Amino acid sequence: MTRTKTLASGRQYLAIPGPSVIPDAVLQAMHRPAPNIYAGELVDMTHSVVRDLRRVARTSQHVAIYIANGHGAWEAALSNVIAPGDCVLVPATGRFAHGWADQCRGLGAEAELIDFGRAGTYDLARVGEALKGDTAHRFKAVLVTHVDTSSSVRNDIAAMRALLDEVGHPALLMVDCIASLGCDVFEMDAWGVDVMVSACQKGLMVPPGVAFVWFSDKAAEARAKMPLVSRYWDWAPRANPTEYYQHFGGTAPTHHIFGLRAALDLILAEGIEQVWARHAHLARAVWAACEAWGQQGPFRLNIADPALRSHAVTAARVGAPQGTALRDWVAGQIGLTLGIGLGMAAPDDPAWHGFFRLGHMGHVNGQMIMGMLGGIEAGMSAVGIAHGKGALEAAATVLSEG
Repeated sequence: MTRTKTLASGRQYLAIPGPSVIPDAVLQAMHRPAPNIYAGELVDMTHSVVRDLRRVARTSQHVAIYIANGHGAWEAALSNVIAPGDCVLVPATGRFAHGWADQCRGLGAEAELIDFGRAGTYDLARVGEALKGDTAHRFKAVLVTHVDTSSSVRNDIAAMRALLDEVGHPALLMVDCIASLGCDVFEMDAWGVDVMVSACQKGLMVPPGVAFVWFSDKAAEARAKMPLVSRYWDWAPRANPTEYYQHFGGTAPTHHIFGLRAALDLILAEGIEQVWARHAHLARAVWAACEAWGQQGPFRLNIADPALRSHAVTAARVGAPQGTALRDWVAGQIGLTLGIGLGMAAPDDPAWHGFFRLGHMGHVNGQMIMGMLGGIEAGMSAVGIAHGKGALEAAATVLSEG
């Protein structure tokens, strides 16, 4: 039998924007028999996990844990403060803001969406106009995505809080940090965020399956005024349980708690400020390579302004069908998996095949980033995508900077 020759044997590199690379320490922590779910080690560990989830989110306020993905966290947050017939304002800078708005509609609420496209941040003046025009305070919340994983834009949450305060609007500030927590700087209390959602499979480096909602006292007061809250999504017993099972609305996600404890240990040992700095430094290396490739040929970063780029994910375009051809080649020939161009075009639109995304979040370091970039350059050469020279040298120069 004739075998196809590839260089893909060995450890695969999943360079998509979540699930991210799982540290060996997390895998080892999860590789164990099922624990007692009523007393002992797991119960004590959960208390420490809750404490340290607050530390990572930079808050002293409340946190609820859910057995869910990020979409579950969206619904959990909405279910506690948004009732059928309520209205929210959603400034959209990518696919995931649209998704959160759609969940509002599915719960019987109205979502007024201001679409700013997929290549930049929101215009605060336009958002301000919408808030000023809402003299009856119909908007119960403003839903903002910190980093949209599809477009890779990073929005200014502190500026949105300042706008709400300037206008004097009482809406809750609700933030999606699913792609950014543990990667980009986020300060829940300092930035005046009322509700924040995230999940475990990106910057927190744990296999998918657990999500979180952090909420302020103001949000807790809004929850207390709700006419009805789903028993499962209700954050009150989860954040203030009288019995252990109430943390999770039932049986605990046992092995995820062990993995999460190991991941939080890694983050806190490095220091959250250093984690942020590492992601920023690695992102600059990625951008340097991408900008060099773009000097010749079709390669372009989706977000032109470096100040608006995520430090966790980079969206790029090379034109259809080369994006899909590149992803297929690097996956099949060298064991590197890149992210699809999610949300940049409809899947049945030929343009969809012109986009891809680079994940550089969580458990990544300099040599991994150089390997990813080298793999992309090899792939572009293999499938015939014209590109500028000196990309790896540019990235290496950035990494060599103190």
